[in-house]
Amino acid sequence: MQPSTDTLAQGGQQIHGPRACPQRRQQAGPVMVLSLTPNRDKKLVMDYTLETSQQKEKLLKAIYTLQLKSIATFQTASPLLSSQQGMGMVTHHHVHQLADKTKSLCRDLDDIKNLLHYCQDDLVRQIPNPTGSRYGGVSGIHCSLEGSIYVTAEAAPWVHVLSSTGQTLQALPCRQTGMESGTFLPEDVTVTRTGMVAVADMINGAVWVFNPHTSPSKGEWVKIRKVGSPRGIGVDSTGKILVADYAQGQVHSFALDRAFKTSNIHSVPNLQGPRYVSPAPNGGFVISEECGDVKVFTSSRQLVCSLSSKYGHQFGNPAGVCVDVEGSIVVADEQRRTVHLFPESGAPVCLVSTGLRRPAGVACSSFGHLFVADTGENCVKVFKYHVRPRQPLGTL
Repeated sequence: MQPSTDTLAQGGQQIHGPRACPQRRQQAGPVMVLSLTPNRDKKLVMDYTLETSQQKEKLLKAIYTLQLKSIATFQTASPLLSSQQGMGMVTHHHVHQLADKTKSLCRDLDDIKNLLHYCQDDLVRQIPNPTGSRYGGVSGIHCSLEGSIYVTAEAAPWVHVLSSTGQTLQALPCRQTGMESGTFLPEDVTVTRTGMVAVADMINGAVWVFNPHTSPSKGEWVKIRKVGSPRGIGVDSTGKILVADYAQGQVHSFALDRAFKTSNIHSVPNLQGPRYVSPAPNGGFVISEECGDVKVFTSSRQLVCSLSSKYGHQFGNPAGVCVDVEGSIVVADEQRRTVHLFPESGAPVCLVSTGLRRPAGVACSSFGHLFVADTGENCVKVFKYHVRPRQPLGTL
């Protein structure tokens, strides 16, 4: 049977089609409007793309103009200043004014470079706590050069070694050999230059190193040093172990030989609740203070600066700290639930502004990924924070 049809008059033409019910005829207007939405969205996307392209061109043109003008002025000024005793009609006021403007302009250029170089809130994946919900949330984290991550959790007698995608590579129970009840709870974790796992045990006031080369096939933990209340742990660029002593307000550094004997012991006092510690690019270290500041020290244990004074940044409760491959300092703020990057030049850059509940330890990989131990949500959140320019075709 053929469907019944109506004959509709439109613009003097007759259009045949299926019989339309009254409701469908009443909805004809809105249906036509909805059909135009994709085209409207497409136009908005095209307008946005055009505006973005124009802004890119404007930015590159401004930078290029500065480059050309500075080169031309230098090429003119250099021979003139070399061939005459004075400075012509240029006064000290002109020099100081230009110097001040140059500093300001250089800061602006650094900020533009950093804002192009990094990205914000680009969550790649979430890695659940490998111990599950049996213990507390994840807290300590370390990333090796090859990309493996080492994770500790609150009140959990374990150190887990994971791939960058969250697969468990190794699980190390924190138990003293030969003692059934000799478990301990690692607060933070790092890896020595010889590739051995080291942890801070705050409850027992000890620093432990896992020796995989002992007679038991699974290796054993060695207590290398007693410390008042070790909270954070790291390894500096010379291979010395760094320990943040929370209650004593100190950071200890010491060398470790093959016989697991410590030597060359030094301490930095007068810190306010030191929590996490990380090596600095100059051979020193970076330390976060509870509800306070983040301070940078040299290899000779001299204070370089506090980040709040250098950058004019106000912390809530700084927690995990780390330094990426370019020498920038990354800090998690537990109170403000953010992660900021402090570059060597330019203003701080907010890498994570939302989505964190209680950030603790942080670590950066050489592949441009930021690992944040979110204790509040009991998982490790992985962010892409580093933008790498696309390589031209045919290049490695």
